[in-house]
Amino acid sequence: MSELPSKGVPSERGAEVGRRIGVGLMYGLWKPRVLGAWKVPVTGPVIFAVNHSHNIDGPMVMGVAPRPTHFLIKKEAFVGPLDPFLTAIGQVKVDRTGTDRGAITRAIDVLTAGGALGIFPEGTRGEGDFAALRAGLAYFAVRGNAPIVPVAVLGSSDRPGRLIKGLPPLRSRVDVVFGDPFEAGDGSGRRTRKALDEATERIQKQLTAHLENARRLTGR
Repeated sequence: MSELPSKGVPSERGAEVGRRIGVGLMYGLWKPRVLGAWKVPVTGPVIFAVNHSHNIDGPMVMGVAPRPTHFLIKKEAFVGPLDPFLTAIGQVKVDRTGTDRGAITRAIDVLTAGGALGIFPEGTRGEGDFAALRAGLAYFAVRGNAPIVPVAVLGSSDRPGRLIKGLPPLRSRVDVVFGDPFEAGDGSGRRTRKALDEATERIQKQLTAHLENARRLTGR
């Protein structure tokens, strides 16, 4: 395995190291079943829009996605030794208390370079049903000219055997279902509040439909 990059900039090399680490951890602790990974564009900018109900959602997608992924992660997760580690593997620290322009710039840089950006559009861990979306996803998709790939992570946290709150039982199956990529904008490139609100509505319909389909497909 290559050495971690020393600079805290979102780099594909760092994200690839993170992907390798994620593969080992996720397959070692759980039983991931990955469906639809072939739908992910091989090259060019792309955004993974992931539902968020488990603490392992980010590492799971990072490990099983076919491309190195840079996730937008709340700054509270960057504590102690995790701070330099997460930065080194190309993850983007976000201050959610206000408009974090530095994080926005780094995320756009990822897309401009043709990379894969991971976003939890619900903002925080919850029901994982895409019921509440923030406009940030629409902005990044339109501004970065990037298609969105919906990703449903369906675990088993509601079953007995959970040792840690927010995590599925160890060695249980976790399904990761990648959907068809779609464009969020209307083709005009407009980034007005009205245009982003309309894009967010389109995104929510697409993500909700994908989640419903993923549940039917997996029996979750």
